[in-house]
Amino acid sequence: MNMCLQKRILILIACIVLGAKGVIGQVENRIPEIKVIARAQEDRILLRWALNTPVSWKKGNRYGYSLERYTISRDRKTLPNPEKVIIAQNFMPVPISEWEAIAATSDKGAIMAQALWGENFVVEGGGGLATMINRAQEQQQRFAFALYAADQDFEIAQKAGLGYVDTTAKPNEKYLYKVISNIPEFELETKEGGVFIGIVDYEPLPEPIDFVGIFEDKSTLLSWNTKLLKNTYNSYIIERSNNGADFKHLGDIPYAAINKTNKENDRTIYMDSITNNTNYFYRIKGVTSFGEIGPVSNVVTGSGKKVLKYVPHLTTKNFQSENEVVLHWEFPVEGEKDITGFTLKRSDTDNGIFNPVVTNISPESRSVRYTKLRTTNYFKITANGKENNQRDSFSMLVQPIDSIPPEKPKGLQGIVDSTGIVKLKWTPNTEEDLVGYRIYRGNLKNEEYSQLTQSPHPNNSYIDTIQVNNLNSKVFYKIIAVDQRYNNSEVSEILELIKPDIIPPTNPVFTTYKVHEGKVDLEWVNSSSEDVTGHYLYRKGKEDVDWNLTLQIRDPKQTTYTDKYVSEGNYYSYTLIARDHSGLESNPAPPVSIVIPKTTLKSGVKGFYGSVNTYDKAIQLSWRNKEQGISAFELYRAYNEKPSSLYKVLPAKSNRFTDHGLMINSTYKYIIRAVFTDGTYSQYSTVNVKY
Repeated sequence: MNMCLQKRILILIACIVLGAKGVIGQVENRIPEIKVIARAQEDRILLRWALNTPVSWKKGNRYGYSLERYTISRDRKTLPNPEKVIIAQNFMPVPISEWEAIAATSDKGAIMAQALWGENFVVEGGGGLATMINRAQEQQQRFAFALYAADQDFEIAQKAGLGYVDTTAKPNEKYLYKVISNIPEFELETKEGGVFIGIVDYEPLPEPIDFVGIFEDKSTLLSWNTKLLKNTYNSYIIERSNNGADFKHLGDIPYAAINKTNKENDRTIYMDSITNNTNYFYRIKGVTSFGEIGPVSNVVTGSGKKVLKYVPHLTTKNFQSENEVVLHWEFPVEGEKDITGFTLKRSDTDNGIFNPVVTNISPESRSVRYTKLRTTNYFKITANGKENNQRDSFSMLVQPIDSIPPEKPKGLQGIVDSTGIVKLKWTPNTEEDLVGYRIYRGNLKNEEYSQLTQSPHPNNSYIDTIQVNNLNSKVFYKIIAVDQRYNNSEVSEILELIKPDIIPPTNPVFTTYKVHEGKVDLEWVNSSSEDVTGHYLYRKGKEDVDWNLTLQIRDPKQTTYTDKYVSEGNYYSYTLIARDHSGLESNPAPPVSIVIPKTTLKSGVKGFYGSVNTYDKAIQLSWRNKEQGISAFELYRAYNEKPSSLYKVLPAKSNRFTDHGLMINSTYKYIIRAVFTDGTYSQYSTVNVKY
């Protein structure tokens, strides 16, 4: 490579701003790894790769790279066995003989040629220690500038063995591309790299984001967001026009800002020198690592203006009344020759738009009267230059005394839906200094209300959420209006809202029951819920499938009922439910079940007879047993004047009984009755025996 060309290459390198996002950082203390990026186009796939350390990159240039492609899916279906294709096994830089011609026609090619084949690679400048450091870092510089050149020119990347265009890719397939270093493992261990992509992933390049320009004295500060598109563009082409139609590039190469700290910046900044009072137009285009140029950004336009040397400064404010103030400022006398006068500007907020309120103030004036004060005022005094340039003072807050509270809020109304969403609205107050409203809620009308809003709510509507499944059937609201001085209005009228009823009443409970003379007497405690409109008594017989309504009770004080319509020997169950005004029913009361005994007596036991057996010292009893359905006999005994009591229960088939353990000279009375299987009894039969 001739000396003239080599000198030109070194000059190019020294002039480049290194910061392309595709440059791969050095990590010498880890296993080197191949980094791969890809870009899908409408009919092909572009690939770029490189080892990520200077030493491994240098060895990769000597041994080359292998590229394999695996078809992973076809027609959106994953293949059970990926199809492997070896695209090439010898991606290496083209011979040195070809680089001189490439370098003669391409700046990026010249840089790559010098990085690959140049005898030395030191960015000149600084002298002394700087030169020594540059020479010590020569390999790092070769690595960094080579990757920069590859990022800026995809054809140069391919010439350097670091890129490939796959024109055989099909639109209905997706591939895993694997790049493998051919460096022998015994010489340097490296990790392979890969990327998963298909033509289906193609997307048009996006427009640069948030491009703005600030026009100052003889300069333009351009700025745009690069963080959001950092994986798309590595540099930008900046263009300028004097008429908005004919744009020309600023600089010979795309612009990529250096990031001097480890912290990534969201925005890139570019400063351009301009002539004052001339209109300029700017736009930018993004450049990808594959040399693609994206669409143009929005156009920003403006002109530079001479900056006034002196700035006015508001100093004091003197209130004349609640509506009037006199403002004073400072401005050097020597600056009066450069201005046409002053303008007073006002805003409701410090960060708001300041509108002119007093104009044509003479250059000699240092005070102004303003008579339309609001509750809060921010003022600036502006010096107007003779070349249509201006300088604003810092803002000054002016607040007159205000002790008058807002009017009491009116028209408070609201609704509650079944999910507990409460929508409130009211008539808005008309005070200019109104900040908002404080909103309060209570579960009881006369309790202490809780404040729902930490700071004044600015709107005349509010959405609240409440629990509807608790014991409170109502909710209460009130509001207070607040102005900018935090004067509070009177409390609004209380709004009472009825919650949607989704809670059924508590169930009634039976307390006692009894069967009396063939009737059933029931007694219960009614539901404790306040919104109950009635109770309902249901009865079901043993053979009934459904419960039958027996009694509808409207009187909240009624807690008893006598059921006369029952039959002896039958089985009955009773339950109660409560129903509220929303039609919700309580759970049924735990049922009570009752058997109505049969009280009609059958004929007494026949042939009941007793005799004394002096030999056995006993009384022998006997009777006839011919009735059907007897389950047992109940035998009662009494002697002398004492009352009778149950003495024995005898089996159903028995017809005699011998009583021992008697007292001499006593009269015994025996009473017997039959007990039947249906629960009925016979009449009593009696016999008296003197022993």
